[in-house]
Amino acid sequence: MRPARLMKVFVTRRIPPEGRAVLAGAADCEVEQWDSDEPIPRKELERGVAGAHGLLCLLTEKVDKKLLDAAGASLKVISTMSVGVDHLALDEIKKRGIRVGYTPDVLTDATAELAVSLLLTTCRRLPEAIEEVKNGGWTAWKPLWMCGYGLTKSTVGIIGLGRIGQAIARRLKPFGVQRFLYSGRQPKPQEAAEFQAEFVPTSQLAAESDFIVVTCSLTPATKGLCNKDFFQQMKKTAVLVNISRGDVVNQDDLYQALASGQIAAAGLDVTTPEPLPTNHPLLTLKNCVILPHIGSATHGTRNTMSLLAANNLLAGLRGEPMPSELKL
Repeated sequence: MRPARLMKVFVTRRIPPEGRAVLAGAADCEVEQWDSDEPIPRKELERGVAGAHGLLCLLTEKVDKKLLDAAGASLKVISTMSVGVDHLALDEIKKRGIRVGYTPDVLTDATAELAVSLLLTTCRRLPEAIEEVKNGGWTAWKPLWMCGYGLTKSTVGIIGLGRIGQAIARRLKPFGVQRFLYSGRQPKPQEAAEFQAEFVPTSQLAAESDFIVVTCSLTPATKGLCNKDFFQQMKKTAVLVNISRGDVVNQDDLYQALASGQIAAAGLDVTTPEPLPTNHPLLTLKNCVILPHIGSATHGTRNTMSLLAANNLLAGLRGEPMPSELKL
């Protein structure tokens, strides 16, 4: 009896051990992996995906019409090791009948922890304080030296009360937050009830919040949402935190708002571009804390993400229900 033809799988990066082991054990697949922690060059990506039945990618790989054309008609499944899918040309993918797997839920807790860490780091000026210890700026105790802003009795605004937005609110509530506001496409009364969160227009959220956390998806409607007008509506003592996607914030407008004292501070785990050039103006500001997109960066979370991405891919190739499929 003639053996069944192996399905070709291309993996665009060296993934964590648990996901790697699942793919290695797939007897019905021939797996090729770009064996590096660094992003795959575009030409290598186009070469590797040619003739593939399945593609496992990261959010750094732009899966557009050109790449899909390079893959050809054999491509049946794309599995992304991310919850965000703005790097995927979904309309084109849907047109070709390709199934898509992604990794929601498993990174919610880690990302929410990072968001709270970044908020506290920014509002209590921790990087500045650490630097003062190192450079000799720490001298005698001074009543107002290194003072920041606290969460007790504050108003927190969350742009996008999805899984991660709710997890952040859940963690912030014990700090004594007095009021939660949220904005988005539509009210979510059931989800908001846990925090007695009020659904308000984005302009009202900007004007009334002491802390604003951006957790929404990047869409045409949210691109550049936090711009000059938005910052002008914010309190001068307010702090902005963005853990969604860099393009939700207009960084030129943010720089002006921070440099002029229009708002107090900002913490960013996402930027445009990524990585942010080391000579970017935002990096010159003491009141701007920037992290290298590490929201889900715990060993456990990244392993679980790779495992889910691998299982999504294999299930899709075998015509089975994916553990987590994006419905197109």
